Amino acid sequence: MTVQLSKSEMQHGIAKRVAQELAGPCIVNLGIGIPTLVAEYMTEDNIYLHTENGLLGVTDVADEAIDPNLVNAGKLPVGEAVGASFFNSSDSFAMIRGGHVDVAILGALQVDETGVIANWAVPGKNIMGVGGAMDLLVGAKKVFVTMSHTSKDGSSKLLKECTYPITSTRQVDMIFTELAVFKVNAGQLELVDLMPGATIEEVREKTEAAFTE
Repeated sequence: MTVQLSKSEMQHGIAKRVAQELAGPCIVNLGIGIPTLVAEYMTEDNIYLHTENGLLGVTDVADEAIDPNLVNAGKLPVGEAVGASFFNSSDSFAMIRGGHVDVAILGALQVDETGVIANWAVPGKNIMGVGGAMDLLVGAKKVFVTMSHTSKDGSSKLLKECTYPITSTRQVDMIFTELAVFKVNAGQLELVDLMPGATIEEVREKTEAAFTE
C-alpha cells in the first residue's frame, strides 16, 4: 500500500467499510476482533446487535458503567439498549439456526476462491472450539468476513483452497480486507472495491485465489 497503516488503523478502516453495507431494519451478529469495531461506524438506529450468549440490543458501555456480568460472546463488556432482550443460549442459537439473524460479521484465518472460510483452528495450536461461527455460517441470511489480506509472513490469506480446517461448506457473501472488498457470486470472488491507498496491482500480487474484476 502506498500509505502504511498501523494495525489499529487497518482494523478500523475495514470496520468502517463494512458498516457501509449495513442497512436497517436488520439484526446483526458481530464476531470477535475486527467485527466488534463495526458498531462504532453504524449510523442507523434500526440495526439491532445480537450476541449468541443471549442479548439482542447490544450497545457500547462507558467504563464507569461496566457490569462484569454483562458481556458479549468474546467476554468483552457491553451495554444494553432501551428495549433490549435477554434470553438463554438455547433460544439464541434457535434464532441463529432459524434464520432470524440478517447479517453475521465474522473474522477469518483463510478464505478460498469459492468463498468458503476457515476461522476456528490452526493445526498444531491449542483449539478453543468453533463457538457460534459454524451456526452463524449456516443460519445467517448473509455472512460478511473481515480479515487482513496477508499473514505475518506476507503470504496470502485468500487462497485457492483453505489449508486450515474449514468452518462450514456455506460460502460467505462478502470479504473485506485492508486492500479490497470482494463479493462471492456463483462460487467465484469478484473484486468490487479497492480500499484507500491500495492498487489493483498490489491486490493481484497478494491474492492467491482467482478473482474477477
